[in-house]
Amino acid sequence: MNHMSASLKISNSSKFQVSEFILLGFPGIHSWQHWLSLPLALLYLSALAANTLILIIIWQNPSLQQPMYIFLGILCMVDMGLATTIVPKILAIFWFDAKVISLPECFAQIYAIHFFVGMESGILLCVAFDRYVAICHPLRYPSIVTSSLILKATLFMVLRNGLFVTPVPVLAAQHDYCSRNEIEHCLCSNLGVTSLACDDRRPNSICQLVLAWLGMGSDLSLIILSYILILYSVLRLNSAEAAAKALSTCSSHLTLILFFYTIVVVISVTHLTEMKATLIPVLLNVLHNIIPPSLNPIVYALQTKELRAAFQKVLFALTKEIRS
Repeated sequence: MNHMSASLKISNSSKFQVSEFILLGFPGIHSWQHWLSLPLALLYLSALAANTLILIIIWQNPSLQQPMYIFLGILCMVDMGLATTIVPKILAIFWFDAKVISLPECFAQIYAIHFFVGMESGILLCVAFDRYVAICHPLRYPSIVTSSLILKATLFMVLRNGLFVTPVPVLAAQHDYCSRNEIEHCLCSNLGVTSLACDDRRPNSICQLVLAWLGMGSDLSLIILSYILILYSVLRLNSAEAAAKALSTCSSHLTLILFFYTIVVVISVTHLTEMKATLIPVLLNVLHNIIPPSLNPIVYALQTKELRAAFQKVLFALTKEIRS
């Protein structure tokens, strides 16, 4: 309660005005939520280690500096950015009781989360397009997926998401926060923050949903179309071995894509129904931002023969170094 009183100030209009928020953590399990810090910390460290290792391997192997691996490298950087946006703050809450977050920090976190989630969606689309051209138009692949295309696609995704998500924190910052300041969440989610506003938060929620489905909805539609065309092309192959290889790669990709977008839908539904923050949606929100960065390197990278061989070479060298 000291936090509450310290973070409210009286304005000239005799109303309380919030100057900072309190992140309470997972709803309903405050007494033992600190035990969740260990698996979260392990997931975060594994995400950083695996993604960094992939970046180093791609950088040091000229044979891996091809379009697909460049997209994977970009995905690695996005994954590390997404995980770093939320996990250190969550661990600080659990380990050091650092629950206070200023309004500018909170709105900056909202922006960063939406930006990196949008980037993740955009790069998943780029990977799907790359696989579509490689499998459906293999002879034209070198002339279509060029270094110039990769650069343009990446810049477009950065600009699209950088500009697209700006209205969400800007609108959130325009609200009047005049009474409560305790957020039943581990991070500054748009839903959690705007639910504390004294005025109508529906315009903010509608704006977020419209922008999300314009950006990520179009990405998902194009991803589904790409994999339908890939499946159609693969089923027409005369070689059973080639078909099995293509289906194996695509099925692992689709597993992560379905996980990513399913949770986006769940979070969107909580916005539409204006549900009170409960454990399951909050937990899904956190896992949605930490599991893909941990699993993407395994699924996307280790499914490819060349990168798997490079991994084995690095691990062999490390083992040899430790033994000596």
